[in-house]
Amino acid sequence: MPDPAPSVQLSVVIPVFNEEPNLPALFARLYPVLDGLQRTYEVVFTNDGSADRSLELLRAQHAARPDVTRVIDFNANYGQHMAIMAAFERVRGEVVVTLDADLQDPPEEIPKLLALVDTGSDYVGGFRLNRQDSAFRTAASKLINLVRSQTTSIEMTDQGCMLRAYRRSVIDAVVRSGAVNTFIPALAYSFASKPTEVGVRHEERHAGVSNYSFYKLIRLNFDLITGFSLAPLELFTLFSLVCSAGSLALVILLLYRRFVLDLDRETFGVFTLLAIVIFLISVCMIGIGLIGEYVGRTYQTVRTRQRYHVRELLEIK
Repeated sequence: MPDPAPSVQLSVVIPVFNEEPNLPALFARLYPVLDGLQRTYEVVFTNDGSADRSLELLRAQHAARPDVTRVIDFNANYGQHMAIMAAFERVRGEVVVTLDADLQDPPEEIPKLLALVDTGSDYVGGFRLNRQDSAFRTAASKLINLVRSQTTSIEMTDQGCMLRAYRRSVIDAVVRSGAVNTFIPALAYSFASKPTEVGVRHEERHAGVSNYSFYKLIRLNFDLITGFSLAPLELFTLFSLVCSAGSLALVILLLYRRFVLDLDRETFGVFTLLAIVIFLISVCMIGIGLIGEYVGRTYQTVRTRQRYHVRELLEIK
């Protein structure tokens, strides 16, 4: 459970998965920024089952700055948002900032978020200015943002930007929710009373490749939609009603042409009905899959299985 009495002013949470090429540059840029804030702070890294030398570099950084560096080491890969949740459960700061390790969201932009928190906002979301991603990835991100905006009440300009700041009250609410599969920025938004956004610089990835494939982005958005909205079920119900009405109209039309107009003697029959049945079955299959997604989320919540396993925790008590 979260610490009821924050012992530092700022916690920076960074999930790490196979970021060996980026970590030295991240350390070199992040710590000077935080040192210059004139605030007490900590940096909480979660090693999400990295297969490269990321954990070794995190150990070295903890040894170099043990007073402000903490490392959570997972035994396996549980995903970015579970890595963030593990850090949220252990942060000591009054304000918590999340940041990716790939340096596409520059740590130098952190003061911009903190300035808005200081004015009273309890949730500050960043949105990327002049994105440096490929045209395909940018277009896919815009499409995903559009779908989310039309199907949920979550208002975010750029849901893919991990550079965000939260007050401790919001973090505590996120942790108490006990959410298993969720999109943390959206969950935090639902608990915020004064959310706001600010544009932040975006840079090309310093090294390596993104760990988010297009498929993972689709899955992330699907989790977001099903976790915060019943719109898919409602839209499917409307779609099913339209299909049912269309199928009934088609059957009536076929009967009229066959028995009133005496047409289609050769084509009317089992193949026409078979085509209708196959179409309706496909609609049912889509609905079963959609309902199964919601049932699966419920099952994962009620089974109370351990969400992740921490192999090691590097910190000064």
